[in-house]
Amino acid sequence: MSKKTAVVTGSSSGFGLLSVIELALKGFTVIATMRDLNKAAALWEVAKAKHVEEKIHVYALEVTSSEAINQLKNLLTELPSVDVLVNNAGFALGGFSEELSIEDYRRQFETNFFGVIAVTQTVLPFMRSKGQGRIINISSISGQIGFPGLSAYVSSKHALEGYSESLRLELKPLGIDVTLVEPGSYQTNIWASVDQTEFKENSPYLSYMKSLLKEIETGKADHGNPVEVAKLVAQIASQPTSPNLRYPIGKGVKRYLFLKHFLRWEWIESAILKKLRP
Repeated sequence: MSKKTAVVTGSSSGFGLLSVIELALKGFTVIATMRDLNKAAALWEVAKAKHVEEKIHVYALEVTSSEAINQLKNLLTELPSVDVLVNNAGFALGGFSEELSIEDYRRQFETNFFGVIAVTQTVLPFMRSKGQGRIINISSISGQIGFPGLSAYVSSKHALEGYSESLRLELKPLGIDVTLVEPGSYQTNIWASVDQTEFKENSPYLSYMKSLLKEIETGKADHGNPVEVAKLVAQIASQPTSPNLRYPIGKGVKRYLFLKHFLRWEWIESAILKKLRP
């Protein structure tokens, strides 16, 4: 295991940072990438506390930059193997569809979807040459259930789910596994941009968005510890048997998915709208 290498995107905080640590604890050499190296201090602090800093190597990577992707390719050629890829880089854009621009949607997809494809296509030749590998895409419950005020984020995660399903079928015969981790609500900074969403006072969605933000704020006390997700990522990466396609995780997530698949949409719609009624 000590000779195996894992690449993690979005490693400066949240699931990415903790996944780097858990993978290192499992014996992986971890290539921890992040957009801004000035934010690496938090990762090093935890790594030193866990005594795994020697197993971690930090590099800058903006997943939406062609130049950065080419630099990643050059880096990977120097490694003995690339055994695991954790596509974690992403953010959540808040706002109602009518008031978001097409550029807003493009920006959301560039990171959450096209960035995943760019990194994956860079890594795949190295995995394919070895006839093995695991790709772990960090999705969300939002990849299976829509929520108001989050259409850009939800759409990007739905796209990631479809891409991952197809990719798994393409790569399985080559010895490469593709897995989706679908967290519910956890104590990470993914919702920072949603919390900071600004609305004009004359917006027709103002009261609706306030209700949504209040619901998010009220629920924060019940958000899970993100280390649970990181431990799951490390487990998937290191288990001897082929992992499943999907791993939903978090309080209430499996119940939500059950309701989505077995209840009539009208009932789900009524429950959500009633809860968020201004």
